[in-house]
Amino acid sequence: MKNSKVVLIDKNPGRNSQTYGVARALNTDVDLIHEPSVGVLGNKGDSQCYVGVSEKVAIIHEQLRTRIGKEDDKLSMRLVQPEFTIATSDGIRNGTKEMRYSLIGREVTNESVCEHLSASGLEGTIAVVACDKPPVGTLAAILEHNRPAIIMSDGSIRPGVDSKTGETIDIISSYQIAGSEDENLKKRIALEACPGYGSCGGIFTYNTMQTFIAVIGMQPLHMVSPASQDERRKSQFPGELINYLSKLIESGINPRDIVTRDSIRNGLIVAMAIGGSTNIMLHAPELSRAAGYRDFYTDIMSQEEFNYLSQNVVPVVVNARPFGKYSMVDIDKMGGIQVIIKDLMDAGLLIGNTMTCTMETLEQQVNRLNPPSPDGEVIYSVEEPFKKTGGLRLLGGNLSSDHSAILKLAGVEGGLENNIFNGKAKTFNGEQSLLDTLESNPDTFQDRDMIVVRYEGPVGGPGMPEMLDSTSRITALCRQKGIVVALMTDGRFSGGSVGLVIGHVGPEAALGGAIALIKDGDSIIVDLNTNSLVCKELEQKDIYQSRKKIWESEVNSNHGYHPAMGEVDTRLLNNMRSNAVSAVYGSGMHPNRNLWVSSPRYVEVSDFVPSNKYKK
Repeated sequence: MKNSKVVLIDKNPGRNSQTYGVARALNTDVDLIHEPSVGVLGNKGDSQCYVGVSEKVAIIHEQLRTRIGKEDDKLSMRLVQPEFTIATSDGIRNGTKEMRYSLIGREVTNESVCEHLSASGLEGTIAVVACDKPPVGTLAAILEHNRPAIIMSDGSIRPGVDSKTGETIDIISSYQIAGSEDENLKKRIALEACPGYGSCGGIFTYNTMQTFIAVIGMQPLHMVSPASQDERRKSQFPGELINYLSKLIESGINPRDIVTRDSIRNGLIVAMAIGGSTNIMLHAPELSRAAGYRDFYTDIMSQEEFNYLSQNVVPVVVNARPFGKYSMVDIDKMGGIQVIIKDLMDAGLLIGNTMTCTMETLEQQVNRLNPPSPDGEVIYSVEEPFKKTGGLRLLGGNLSSDHSAILKLAGVEGGLENNIFNGKAKTFNGEQSLLDTLESNPDTFQDRDMIVVRYEGPVGGPGMPEMLDSTSRITALCRQKGIVVALMTDGRFSGGSVGLVIGHVGPEAALGGAIALIKDGDSIIVDLNTNSLVCKELEQKDIYQSRKKIWESEVNSNHGYHPAMGEVDTRLLNNMRSNAVSAVYGSGMHPNRNLWVSSPRYVEVSDFVPSNKYKK
C-alpha cells in the first residue's frame, strides 16, 4: 500500500542518523524512513483510568509493526515510537485545589498531541484514550492536524460490590458517604467501589464523551461499551483498528471529512438521550472549534434548538448511573451503544449518512453490527423511554446572559414544582468554603436553599474545577433530611453529579457576571418553562448598579482582580487565567481570550431535521 504524502524528514545524513537508529530499534526496514509516518499514542495518568492503556498501546504498536513493509499488501510507512500524554485524576483530586488542573489537562493533552503529530508528521494515528478530559484534547489535536486517524476507548471499570449489602457500588457511592461519621463504612466502600481498572463506568463524562466520539464517527461503535479488562480490547480490536486506519490512509479520508455539522449534531442528540454529562457542553464546542467551526451555537446548534430538542423531541433511553441503576458494562451486555444508536435512528432522531472511521456511513455501520432491540430494563426504547424528556437543559436569564448555564435534568431528584424552583441564595466565594461548611455545620442548610459557588470559572478558579465532592455531600444531605438544596456555580460538575445543580453560569464572577452580585437571602428562580435562571433582586436596576459599583471598586483596589479569585502559583494556572475563554466557547485556552480556529471551514447545512415518530 503506497503512500504519496509529503514527508517531513529529508535526506540530510545528520537527520537520517537517528531515523535509521529508530528504525533498527523498532525492527523495521531502514529504507522506509523517508516514507510518511504512522504510530500509536495513549493517554496516561495517576489513576485506575489509565492502567490498561499501556498494554493496549503496546499490542497495537506490535501488530502495526508487522504490517509495515514494502510489499503491496503492507503499509509502506515509517513507524514511530508510541507516545503518551499525561493527565490528572479527577476522582482523586475532586474537592482539592489540585482539581483546577483537570480541565486544563484537556488543553495540555491537546498541545502535547499536537507537538507529536505535527513534529513527527504523522500520516496515520491510532489513539487509545482514557478518563474524560484527555480524549477530548487528543481528538481536538487530531482534528487540527487533520490526517487519517482513529480512536479506541480504553474502556470502563467494572462496578464494585458492597461486601455487606451486595449492592453495586462505584466511585460516586464513595463520594456520597463522605459526610458519614462511620469510618468503617467509609473505608469499606472506598476499598470495594473501584475493583480492577478502567475509566468511570456510569454515564458520567467519560462514557458521555466516548459515545459522542463514536457517534461523530471517530471511534467504531462497538469499541465503546466493553470494559477495559474485556479481552476483545487486546485480541480483536487492535487488528480491526489497523485495518480501518489502512483504509482511511489509502482513501485519503481525514478527520474533518468525518466530523461535520451533521455528525456533531448526531452526537449532541445522543448525549441528550443517554442523560449525558453537563461537560458535553464544554467539550462539544471545543471539538467543533478544532474541526474548523468558529461559533458552535451559530454553526452547529443554537441554544434554542438544543432546548427544544431536549424538551420536546429527545427522551432519555438508558437506566444508568448516576441517575439510574446500571453502568456501561451492563449496556455492553445488552448489545452496546449501537442498540441505542439504531433505535434513535429508526425513530427519526439521527441522520444516517454521515461518514465514520470504518469507511461506512453511520447507518451502514449500525446495520452491519446488527444490534438487538432495546431490552427495556437497561436500554429503553424511544417509543417507551426511561424518561420522556432529554437529560440536559441550557438556561438564560439575568444570571446567565451568555445562555451557558446548564442543568442535568436527568439527575434532578426533586424540587421542581410545575418546572419551577424558588430558592433563597446562600453564597460562597470558592468551593472550599462550601466544603468547610458542609463538614463543620451541615445543619445550616435548609430546604429550598440555593447554594451559590462563584469565582470557580475558567478565569476565576482558574481552571473551572468540577464539584463532585460538594454535590455528592449535598445529595446525601438532602436524601437524609428529605429536603431540597440546589446549587449553582460558574464552575462545573462531574458527570457523576446528581441533584438540582446548575453549572457553567456565565459570564463568570471573575469577569463581573451577575453571579458575583448575588447576596445571601436573594430570591433565585429556576424556570424550565422559560429556561431561565433569575435573581429577582438584580432585576431592579438600582440594586444591580449599586452592587456592580461595589464589585468594581473591590477589583480596582486589588490590581484588576477580585480578591475572591483563586490563587495562581504556577505558570500553567497563570496561562489559564490570562487566556481562558467562556463556557459557550468551551472554556479552553486561546491567545488573549480570542478563540483560535485553524483553517475555518464553510458550514454545510443539510435539510435533515431531527424528529421523533413517537411524538406528535
